[in-house]
Amino acid sequence: MAGSDPEKLMIKADKLTKLSLTRWSADWRSATNLYEQAANGFRLAKNYEKAKVALEKASKGQEMLSSPWDAAKHMESAAALAKELGIWREVSDFYRRASELYTECGRSQPASDALAKGARALEDAAPDEAIQMYTDACGTLEEDGKEQMAFDLYRAATSVYIKLEKYTDAATFLLRWGLAANNCNATNSQCKAYLSAIIVYLYAHDFKQAEKCYNDCSQIDAFLSSDQNRCASKILSAYAEGDVEEIKRLAQSSTISNLDHVIIRLARKLPTGDISALKNEAANDQEEPLDEDDLT
Repeated sequence: MAGSDPEKLMIKADKLTKLSLTRWSADWRSATNLYEQAANGFRLAKNYEKAKVALEKASKGQEMLSSPWDAAKHMESAAALAKELGIWREVSDFYRRASELYTECGRSQPASDALAKGARALEDAAPDEAIQMYTDACGTLEEDGKEQMAFDLYRAATSVYIKLEKYTDAATFLLRWGLAANNCNATNSQCKAYLSAIIVYLYAHDFKQAEKCYNDCSQIDAFLSSDQNRCASKILSAYAEGDVEEIKRLAQSSTISNLDHVIIRLARKLPTGDISALKNEAANDQEEPLDEDDLT
């Protein structure tokens, strides 16, 4: 049927959105319907580039019709096609725009989901942008008091940071997860996040930061009385004593085995460097030098 030729539908729709001597106002309702039909036609023909353009225009049309929900849906579909085509900048832009449109509807969950879809699509091609999108997705839920819905996003962002070997950033994000868990009384997740952060610091061979992290987190009663705290304390003691075998034994413990897989893998590789120096430091700290100027 000539009337269902997507190319002709696009031309007809474009004409309806342009003003002329005979058309004083754009007919967005009819145009949007034609763009949607054209998008379906292009998709059936596997012409994803043109289908993407049609969906962008359909999204714009729904916006003009004051229907941000439908506009967001079309933008997500355009983003999925951009992913198929490997146009990574558009993947980010389109999913972000979809998120904004869902936010206009007052819907934080689909707004966050759109950002998360973009992040997952970009993990390999643009990992830094993926992390930013995961971070923004978490923020969207945090602002709406829905931290518990964001746990998978904290986990995903942490994994990307670890893949990029950005261990300090990974630990910082785990601490953010711990705070979010605290805000929604998810004590077990909170304690796991804190222990995970300590393990990440140890994997990065930053014993001082791991120790500081442990001390800071131990100010929180829920962590202080937890199995995760006891496990962290034992691991740090084994580090201070330079006991490699004890560190390896603790890394096999059930407390560690209940953490996320990406953290378990790091823990099973501990210790990552020479820890004999830590034992010497501990010994030196215990032997306070005599201050010859203080003979009182």
